[in-house]
Amino acid sequence: MARYRGPKSKIARKFKEPIFGPDKALERKNYPPGMHGPNRRRGKQSEYSLQLAEKQKAKYTYGILEKQFAKMFHHAQSKKGITGVNLLQLCESRLDNTVFRLGLSPTRRGARQLVGHCHITVNGKVTNIASCNVRPGDVVAVRERSKSLEVITASLAGNANKWDWLQWNPEAMAGEMLAVPEREQIPENIKEQLIVELYSK
Repeated sequence: MARYRGPKSKIARKFKEPIFGPDKALERKNYPPGMHGPNRRRGKQSEYSLQLAEKQKAKYTYGILEKQFAKMFHHAQSKKGITGVNLLQLCESRLDNTVFRLGLSPTRRGARQLVGHCHITVNGKVTNIASCNVRPGDVVAVRERSKSLEVITASLAGNANKWDWLQWNPEAMAGEMLAVPEREQIPENIKEQLIVELYSK
């Protein structure tokens, strides 16, 4: 299972964005980590450095390791349409991300854990593969015996996000993917063209 186990606040500070969710450390120290703090002289970033940073940001955001991310890029490249948009759509269509977007967990890491512990079903079948691709028409639901889990009910109670490409049924605790999200519907601050340029070298 692809996951980052290191310090999350350092990554958030490195990119100056709350990649793993709300972070008090980022609010207190809104500058990159390092022994010299905000006084460190930081030279102009090269083109390669900007491209690499954007790829790393996307990987940390969606919780994907290098080998799997590269495989997804080549898949996106082989599909019709704009490669960068295809890549983000593949990331958004992952089961763990869909569980996160439906509000069943406040974080993608938590959503991946729900999937891995067999609390989630896809079209009525228990699925524990977080990278499973969810397609339009697929129904992602909470397993019957897991509907009373406090972590799920608490997350649903505090979730106010509604996404145009997902339809949530609170009675059944199930959500259906209506369509693959368009680029303007994906809220992540990722410059996908830089990633395409990096892999195209």
